[in-house]
Amino acid sequence: MRLLPSASKAGVIVGVIAALQTPGAVPDVPLAYGAFTATFAADGRFEMSGVGWPTFNGAWTLAGNAIEIVTSQPAQCAGVGRYTPTRAGTRLQLAVIEDACTPRRMILDRSDWRPASEALPRHERAILHTSADPLPALPPPAPDADAWPAFRGRDASGIAVKQNLPDQWDVKTGENVLWKIPIPGLAHSSPIVWGDRVFVTSAISSKPDATFKPGLYGDGDASDDRTPHRWMLYAIDRSTGRVLWERVATEGVPVSKRHVKSTYASATPATDGRIVVASFGSEGLFAYDVDGRFRWKVALGHLDVGAYDIPSYEWGPASSPIIWNGLVIVQCDTQRDSFLLALDAVSGKTVWRTPREELPSWGTPNVLATSAGPELVANASNFIRGYDPETGTERWRLGGSSKITAPTPILADGLILVSSGRGPERPIFAVKPGARGDLTLPQGQTSAGAVAWSYTGRGPYMPTPIAYGGRLYVLGNNAVFDAYQIATGETVFRARVPHPGSGFSASPVAADGRIFLSGEDGDIVVVEAGPEFKTIAVNHINELLMATPAISHGAMFVRTVSSLIAIGRR
Repeated sequence: MRLLPSASKAGVIVGVIAALQTPGAVPDVPLAYGAFTATFAADGRFEMSGVGWPTFNGAWTLAGNAIEIVTSQPAQCAGVGRYTPTRAGTRLQLAVIEDACTPRRMILDRSDWRPASEALPRHERAILHTSADPLPALPPPAPDADAWPAFRGRDASGIAVKQNLPDQWDVKTGENVLWKIPIPGLAHSSPIVWGDRVFVTSAISSKPDATFKPGLYGDGDASDDRTPHRWMLYAIDRSTGRVLWERVATEGVPVSKRHVKSTYASATPATDGRIVVASFGSEGLFAYDVDGRFRWKVALGHLDVGAYDIPSYEWGPASSPIIWNGLVIVQCDTQRDSFLLALDAVSGKTVWRTPREELPSWGTPNVLATSAGPELVANASNFIRGYDPETGTERWRLGGSSKITAPTPILADGLILVSSGRGPERPIFAVKPGARGDLTLPQGQTSAGAVAWSYTGRGPYMPTPIAYGGRLYVLGNNAVFDAYQIATGETVFRARVPHPGSGFSASPVAADGRIFLSGEDGDIVVVEAGPEFKTIAVNHINELLMATPAISHGAMFVRTVSSLIAIGRR
């Protein structure tokens, strides 16, 4: 029997289901999938709901080899949706045949339902280590106080000093452009710098027109590029732009999917001046010395990172590795088994591994040198957490974050600053070091105990804020630019950055009283750090720009969709 949408004033479904559905075709118990629950009742009633989504009420029936679903709510979804069901034990899998209702199709297509009373099966992850035999002797690190060794530089602060960078440059004429070289492939990873070398990663697709989709939009689809790739690490001479060496870390068909706006090389590498570590997510971690000699690799298995509420939407990982006190630390928050992992930087062997009850996240962890000692802080949805970086033991947790997190925790003026930008929470937290236990604020409060101050509705979605000169500058994807007094949380100003174009994904960086804001369309806006918003210049790179620049040795290294550019005074 085919059900048709109602035309009655009550907006309910016309018709009565004449008979029960085929026994056993669909489990007649409450089902769960991601953040949703659904009931396919034996008398034909259908109901599906999830936090933040409309409730779907209606009816279902079997029509040949298809399940047909019609719902009276929400109003735009009154038409019939048809799905192919597959029964696997107690589980029900659905694949769309046709459904004009976008939200209903997003949830049900490729869905895998289990009885709500049945726990998800435990995911056993094997972490496999391989190293060079024998391990080559490590070169001594070049002394470099001006290094930019990881995402956003030292401590992820985004700040460099005594750089004498120009306010204006012109890529077309070459004014204040030291060099520009092509980098093949696609990557949102940022460049890093140590000594006379710049390191960048990339993923080179077999698809000649491989691309990503920039801009401000709500599309959660994955890219259709599943062709074989080569994952690359490049070492480039800082002064000339000459490629010193390149290595193929691995090649093959990607294990994970990626978001249509992301790439297969979105994690920034890290170095301590001896070793360079590149993370390619589900393809693994790879370590070379700074001269390009392979040391070790660690296979992490499939990192299923995507929409927290609809597991079929896989977006791929982006969290970057960090190196601290001889440890390589990575944050792997997935759909099934989130964890923090610390590896010995020299050998790649596991030092500690801490499981986490977490939703997928994309932020890079950070070890902060606080007044109470070093604290490893990881931003995530269920809780922001602080750990002992030596052992991986949890020290504190703070609830109230967004369901999607990307910004990296930073330290400034004695406070740990953590934010995230997905609504409705969109928080900014200022946490006092040395805390223990659950720091979650009581409902309606903005400060208590170890939380010095906080905001809701102000956090950035992708860019990590920058703390500079006693103020916290927060850049939103939509070009809203805020400043706060770090000591008190008082708002200094709210402004909108000119020429936002497709928005901002890269994080702000700063040097010598200037803050550099990199827009996706290729405009870098230079603003003056201070109590008022003041634009100094708008510079056009003329290429898509997603990666956060690096600043070192009097130059700013800008990674675009196809190039690496060194900007500085000649």
